Amino acid sequence: MQVGETRATRFRMQTQPMNTVVELPRGVDPTPEQLELLAEHSRRLETATPPEIIRWAVENFHPKLTMATAFGPEGCVILHMLGSIDRTVPVFNLDTGYQFAETLELRDRIAARYGIEVEMKQPDTTVAEYEALHGGPLYKTNPDQCCFDRKVKVLRQAALGMHAWMSGIRRDQSPDRAKAPIVGWDKKFKLVKISPLANWTKKEVWKLITDEDIPYNPLHDQGYPSIGCWPCTRAVMFGEEDERAGRWSGTAKTECGLHTLDDSPKD
Repeated sequence: MQVGETRATRFRMQTQPMNTVVELPRGVDPTPEQLELLAEHSRRLETATPPEIIRWAVENFHPKLTMATAFGPEGCVILHMLGSIDRTVPVFNLDTGYQFAETLELRDRIAARYGIEVEMKQPDTTVAEYEALHGGPLYKTNPDQCCFDRKVKVLRQAALGMHAWMSGIRRDQSPDRAKAPIVGWDKKFKLVKISPLANWTKKEVWKLITDEDIPYNPLHDQGYPSIGCWPCTRAVMFGEEDERAGRWSGTAKTECGLHTLDDSPKD
């Protein structure tokens, strides 16, 4: 390190803005050179702290940066950090109409604590309209389609006009997330995807929540390590080590579709 050069200064010098990606028109895939630039930034950010990654995202992409949160522990941690970095970054929740009351109440606690108003993005149809359209709750017969209609489609609409989005995924959560980069190209949503906690562990997340008294969903204290829609989420049982074991229990489904590589079901 050179004289007069702080660690933060050196970090900024190593992660300069990537205008070649920021300036991409909506819906246009990056060139191989741009993908390599993203990969280079991701490699450099592997040793950065989550707040440094978030600052980098803000410096490179704001005001075309957004964040999606389901108010899980990781999302609450990122909101905690964002509260002291830049509260003007737009944050939204995919309000399927099937969320737990505790999840919705947490939104108000986050707003009171950090001054961040998470916008609720909803599908075109209400739950009643959607179920009437499909002859009953589709989550019982075709949960993939239900997630696609009430989450994936909604995120696509919510992200219009944006160039990048932040998520709270961790690599140790599931096979689909195991190779998630810190920064990468999200082909499904045609956005740069930034995951500040990708290389964190569950233990690190909960240590920060405890140390900083970060608001979190009280259902976590009742045996729900991962919380989605109430019809498709249960508390985990004794001996179940997979923190997502309570999601879509009894099926092979493990993801809602936001963080998978494939794009099915189709429109």
